[in-house]
Amino acid sequence: MVLALMWRFQERIAFPAPRAGLPAGNRVYFTLRDGTPIAGMYLAPDRTPAPGMLWFYGNGENIAAIWAVIREFRPPDVALLVVDYPGYGASGGTTTEAGLYAAADAAYAALIATPGVDSSRIVVYGRSLGTTAATWLAARRPVAGVVLESPFTNARDMSRQQYALFPRFVLRLELDNLRNVAAVHAPLLVFHGTADRLVPPAMGRQVAEAAAGPAEYVPIEGAGHNETYEIGGEGYRDRFRDFVRRVAAKSPVKSP
Repeated sequence: MVLALMWRFQERIAFPAPRAGLPAGNRVYFTLRDGTPIAGMYLAPDRTPAPGMLWFYGNGENIAAIWAVIREFRPPDVALLVVDYPGYGASGGTTTEAGLYAAADAAYAALIATPGVDSSRIVVYGRSLGTTAATWLAARRPVAGVVLESPFTNARDMSRQQYALFPRFVLRLELDNLRNVAAVHAPLLVFHGTADRLVPPAMGRQVAEAAAGPAEYVPIEGAGHNETYEIGGEGYRDRFRDFVRRVAAKSPVKSP
């Protein structure tokens, strides 16, 4: 019975999908091919044409929960789009791995079609669960650079980490960052807290080492899984912004 429950409800475990409305600002709405309504927020750049950025958050977050962080960390000269995954925040539907990727792909299409956004200079950022959306997208669409924070290797390794007693055959999810980054030739920057007990820092190093393109691993000393923004502070923010500016200034973008 326990194994049956693990098989049936693993999406609910991986995707807790907290609900919330969108904050005030430039709200964006579109629909996935299966009819799922997706909601997001857009931050316009200071001037155009401008590089574009997609932001993919962690599994226990939504736009409303991290809006202050996004506004603080986003480089002011970059056009940024963040969307709530299906089932999350203000988006409709239920969350699945396929739906996560479909939302990422649709967000990419929406961003490059936005007036004033230079489609040849797109950077993707992902945190925790959002790293899989970021690497999946970067392995399939042209991007100028990828920033990952607290990435895990794949769902199988995470199941060993969190649910060691359960056999792997019940696992349907893949969420495979290792496989994805092996097809990413764009520059990669990886941040990881050294005190992360949820996703071991060794996983972040593995992801960086598996990248097909140039990769840099940056430890955030003393930070746990959910303390990176606070402990990393200005040093994290400035390094993040500097990387985005550098990769966005180069052309052409790195194709998968």
